[in-house]
Amino acid sequence: MYFVTFGTPTKPRLGLVEGDAVIDLAKAAGDARLPGDMLSLIEAGPAALKKIARLAAKTPRAARKPLSSLRLLAPIPHPRRNVFCLGLNYAEHAKESAEARGREVKLPQHPVFFTKATGAVNGPFDDIPCDPQVTQQLDWEVELGVIIGKAGKNIPREKAMEYVFGYTVVNDVSARDLQWNHQQFFKGKSLDGACPMGPWIVTADEIDNPHALAIRCRVNGVTKQDSTTANMIFTVPAIVEILSRGLTLQPGDVIATGTPSGVGFARTPPEFLQPGDVVECEVEKIGVIRNRIA
Repeated sequence: MYFVTFGTPTKPRLGLVEGDAVIDLAKAAGDARLPGDMLSLIEAGPAALKKIARLAAKTPRAARKPLSSLRLLAPIPHPRRNVFCLGLNYAEHAKESAEARGREVKLPQHPVFFTKATGAVNGPFDDIPCDPQVTQQLDWEVELGVIIGKAGKNIPREKAMEYVFGYTVVNDVSARDLQWNHQQFFKGKSLDGACPMGPWIVTADEIDNPHALAIRCRVNGVTKQDSTTANMIFTVPAIVEILSRGLTLQPGDVIATGTPSGVGFARTPPEFLQPGDVVECEVEKIGVIRNRIA
């Protein structure tokens, strides 16, 4: 199933995508009780998904909205807490990052975790703000996003996938000058609008293997990143297991699982995003997000 949040930031609505149409779940449900937003849907669990499947089967096409007519928001416009992220989770990216900074290449022995502020979350087709007085080194990073489906702590690796609700596409937009100047990732990763995601959440049952997905980024139509999630150093089960040690994961938590090689700062010469540039991030079987630098 493919779930979207659409409408306006002040009046978001929950929808189910089927082909080129969207079922407005609140309208279709009528008096039936259904979750009204993405976080509530995730918390409601499998029973809600079964109820929605039955509802969709009897919703006539005339009651569906054309997907192209809707403004899609981030699937979870207002996460309850920061977006969890991984750095250096693809070997080639770890290599290019070290070489670009004149450092010895060392692959991480443990996941490199950091977070992006909730205010960074942005829609799949909305503009990304770029203030030259704040940063002049805005960079792209296409990533597979994992959505946690239920609360868990100290989750064993063999059960980790039971805690995954679904997947989305994330662009971990990064202000490299702020990263280096502040000696940590948070500030440079958390500018307003610097975490576009979407275009929807694909439920886990739709993705047979999250570690066999093509993952790409294009800037102004030119391919900059082209890899596969098979190249992750730490897999989704490993990430969930390690992150949940002593730290309770909650329904609706978003985990961006790292980016492959091809980022701007590691190129010769370095390349950074400029106003008017269009960035497309794509993950196979999930979709494409497209954002203009403004």
